[in-house]
Amino acid sequence: MSGRANKQTGAGGILYVVATPIGNPGDISARAIRTLEQVSLIACEDTRRTGQMLARHQIHTPTVSHFEHNEERRVPELIARLKAGEKIALVTDAGTPAISDPGFRLVRAAWEANLRVMAVPGASAAIAALSIAGIPTDRFTFEGFIPPRDAARRSRLEELRREPRTMVFYEAARRLADTLAEMAAAFGQSRDAAVVSEITKTYEATLRGTLAELERRFRATPALGEITIIVAGAPDAPSIGGADAGLVTVDVGDALEVLREAGLGLKQASAVVARLTGRGRREVYQNALKSRSDDASDD
Repeated sequence: MSGRANKQTGAGGILYVVATPIGNPGDISARAIRTLEQVSLIACEDTRRTGQMLARHQIHTPTVSHFEHNEERRVPELIARLKAGEKIALVTDAGTPAISDPGFRLVRAAWEANLRVMAVPGASAAIAALSIAGIPTDRFTFEGFIPPRDAARRSRLEELRREPRTMVFYEAARRLADTLAEMAAAFGQSRDAAVVSEITKTYEATLRGTLAELERRFRATPALGEITIIVAGAPDAPSIGGADAGLVTVDVGDALEVLREAGLGLKQASAVVARLTGRGRREVYQNALKSRSDDASDD
């Protein structure tokens, strides 16, 4: 490990990264309240929203805005105050700062300035949703918000098609049904998933099912509020002839192409691939049709 890796000596002030409730106001910790009372300044994403939370706990610490579009200007100001010995708390509108929220640039700048950075942990929608989804939690990857533009979104999901770990996404309610449909196309309609909405709030809801089932559900009844999507990782691809046969695993697209070149029709090829992989014949066939349609549209 390099000498720089542990070089936060504590000279100057301290930056506290403070998690705040994601919905239920009772989720704020006693330590978070105490920290927000004792620091000299609170850097927050929205001073009005944070002000309401502070008023609820009778905290009168001054606040300053710190959000995506003023970070470049605000970070040097905050670092200067930390170097002068001040203690500053960083918060966002809800949850843990820097996790799909502003804060990373300030944390990195404080580290590079050899200042102390301390976590005051608490609520996180990603971890809260993962803990109740009933999908494997031993290994997971946090993907946050995927790109909103269609081409970039499809490309990112295709990159994750073989990801073996459980995946955690954030999404806007208005895009949920379309995103689930694109996930079903990329990952397979039968992939297990869960959608958690309004977590810790009055109308919290968790729906579990396959990606295809969830897409139909939210196409018929649009979701509201903050959304977290949990998607099971890709299953291990079975080997042709069994685990001890020493043969390569089956890639659905490649297998279909080889069978088509051998003279089988698309339905016949889909049936063979479904038998080899344990997938549904209809799922393989529908995905193959969609892939052909996408290829044609790209020509």
